[in-house]
Amino acid sequence: MPNDVPREPEDLKPSDARTDTSPAETAPAHTSKVDTSKVDTSKSVSAAPRGRVDRFFKISERGSTLNREFRGGLVTFFTMAYIVVLNPIIIGGIPGGDKNTDVLGNVLPLAQVAAVTALVAGVMSILFGLVANYPFAIAAGLGINSLLAVSIAPEVTWPEAMGLVVVDGIIIVLLAITGFRTAVFNAVPAELKAAIAAGIGLFIAFIGFVDAGFVKRIPDAAGTTVPVQLGIDNSISTIPTLIFAVGVLLMGVLVVRKVPGGLLIGIAITTVLSIVLERIFDYGSSMDDPSGWGLTVPDIPSALGGLPDLSLVGEVDLFGAFTRIGVLAASVLVFALVLSNFFDAMGTMTGLGKEAALADEKGNLPGIGRALVVEGTGAIAGGVGSASSNTVFVESASGIAEGARTGLANVVTGVLFLIAMFLTPIYEVIPLEAVAPALVVVGAMMIGQLRAVDLTRFEYALPAFLTVVSMPFTYSIANGIGIGFISWVIMASAAGKARTVHPLLWLVAAIFVAYFARGPISDLIG
Repeated sequence: MPNDVPREPEDLKPSDARTDTSPAETAPAHTSKVDTSKVDTSKSVSAAPRGRVDRFFKISERGSTLNREFRGGLVTFFTMAYIVVLNPIIIGGIPGGDKNTDVLGNVLPLAQVAAVTALVAGVMSILFGLVANYPFAIAAGLGINSLLAVSIAPEVTWPEAMGLVVVDGIIIVLLAITGFRTAVFNAVPAELKAAIAAGIGLFIAFIGFVDAGFVKRIPDAAGTTVPVQLGIDNSISTIPTLIFAVGVLLMGVLVVRKVPGGLLIGIAITTVLSIVLERIFDYGSSMDDPSGWGLTVPDIPSALGGLPDLSLVGEVDLFGAFTRIGVLAASVLVFALVLSNFFDAMGTMTGLGKEAALADEKGNLPGIGRALVVEGTGAIAGGVGSASSNTVFVESASGIAEGARTGLANVVTGVLFLIAMFLTPIYEVIPLEAVAPALVVVGAMMIGQLRAVDLTRFEYALPAFLTVVSMPFTYSIANGIGIGFISWVIMASAAGKARTVHPLLWLVAAIFVAYFARGPISDLIG
């Protein structure tokens, strides 16, 4: 490994995050943290610690306040709480590969999946906040749970599938402890890190558009070459989508007017409006009517729930899949899980760190090794809890936009997830159409990271462009990173600068080539 690679053990010491108060960190919480040169440092927030909590989380050091941290944690929870509803829909109720096993091995019950989804998200978000001290909340990753449901569950039982997730997590943690993950993170050029951050901004904005029904996929039966459209028949013809459009403009106005808590206020207003309109017109779910609400039908809950059913915790078979489908086939599945976990987390932390102005001039995060170890543990916890691999959520950017700069925001988010286990209907009150506008507004903030890329140099422009557009178009952060890495080394070689490319970047690019060609490779090796 190159001599200039930072050693991991130093990253595993108690929090050593930035001790200086940079202008970007002390700027108003609702502004983008990209251009720090124009900020008046004379108006910076005092860096003097004000209590034990302040000193532990370095709140004043990072130019934040207790109010900003709590507000950021709240907003992050509201923008990602949908995972407690969506994760059971994706992996719950789907039969595993062995139809002769008992019910628990064959199907994951929806209520139990919701409970363990909230449990693992709460525990891991709190742990990440306390250990890594970053405002990056953790929950079941959408890419991983979809991979489990579509590609892995049909081949093995659910306990065996979760066993593969645990193996994936163990590998991820080992790669972090040895320093390999940190080395790869630091080997990425600053320009490519800026493109990754901008790409994530575009990706979460696209998630917002899709979740709100503002962008819809045209069914293949339509016989058209246009894959997506605006709303229904290229028209904003439903009230839920109109709520989203109003929400985007409302939150945009609040941000422009520099209203503290603008995103949270916007979510609250659009939620109340949604509940009122649903009570009057009774739109229902889009599963019953295309003009209905996308996932959660807004309404005041009649009950607050009860004790969560955590019976899925511990229902994991660590090596069963290797016996059932063979070592080679199981190893290929683990490889897919590891690659997706590895680079989804790396890309997300890159984007969030830059947006929060916690990264240095090269885009590196202090203490990243510690953060990567905890994030990898999320995969292990998700497998043991039968909730699927847990990883850093891009929706954390909404909390960062509200001013969150430390792990205290994560603790707030995590506690709310734990409460959600008992108060199940609470997170079902807020529709996606009310929180999706926050993702679009934050995406608009993050796209500004592209100003750090010299787009007049095509060897930078093409990899940056491919990275940015591939994330939303393929609905995958890992895919965007892989395409960016491959195009970067090729463009650098074409420019006669192959020797300036870090060896690890060449290695990772080669791994992604194999990953993208895994279908034909699997066919060749049988």
